[in-house]
Amino acid sequence: RMETDCNPMELANNTGFEEDSDYRDFEGTDVKDMRLEAEAVVNDVLFAVSNMFVSKTLPCAEDVAYINVETRERNRYCLELTEAGLRVVAYDFDQTDERLQTPYHETVYSLLDSLSPAYREVFGNALLQRLEALKKESQS
Repeated sequence: RMETDCNPMELANNTGFEEDSDYRDFEGTDVKDMRLEAEAVVNDVLFAVSNMFVSKTLPCAEDVAYINVETRERNRYCLELTEAGLRVVAYDFDQTDERLQTPYHETVYSLLDSLSPAYREVFGNALLQRLEALKKESQS
């Protein structure tokens, strides 16, 4: 059973993206908006953590977004998402600590894999179930 404070579908509709004049300038350009990228990251792995959501208090821009994540072990992190990848910037929600020099991870999977054994187990089990389903499909 997945524990979450927010419905990912609500999150997608509730970003304030439309009203935010800073973002209107980028419509129709190739600029990759990190807020949208961050929401895609959250939706991808929400099932395997206790809670995960894009920060509403830290500033999002076209080149950076912040994601709060609570692992199943109840550890809280604030992640920074940039073109360089994802990294831990604080050990609590909606915080950044400049003294923290953590490595960038290319994917959210790699980052969570390094932080949370429970994530690794849940994600691995989901993968196995999907493989089993594909195997059954191909046999029928």
